[in-house]
Amino acid sequence: MIEYRDTHDFTSEELERLFLSVDWSSGHYPEKLAAAMKGFSTVYSAWDGDTLVGMICAMDDGVMTAYVHYLLVDPDHHGQTIGRTLVDMIKKKYADYLRLIVIAYDAEMKFYENCGFTKSDVSSPMFITSLWT
Repeated sequence: MIEYRDTHDFTSEELERLFLSVDWSSGHYPEKLAAAMKGFSTVYSAWDGDTLVGMICAMDDGVMTAYVHYLLVDPDHHGQTIGRTLVDMIKKKYADYLRLIVIAYDAEMKFYENCGFTKSDVSSPMFITSLWT
């Protein structure tokens, strides 16, 4: 059974395992990830026993706009509605905000559309980054 938690505290090993399970390059920087988690406004996580199997992280301005920065679920746990549950938790928390933003990889567009997000016709994400995924 999956348990959902509202916490900012993770070990670097927990984060490294989860992020590398989805081939995200940030998983190669587990100490930075552990420190970054403390800076997010909201972090919800999914646990299968003692194993971190999913998380969603958001930053917000406190009133109008929230930005979902991370949403990831261990591929061994896909198809269990973990990602959808995490998105629903974020949508509930930010229900009174005027804008909830996510930058989706093209392969995940359908998932986010099914969660109620729409693709912008007037803007595109831009990056300066050292990460490759």
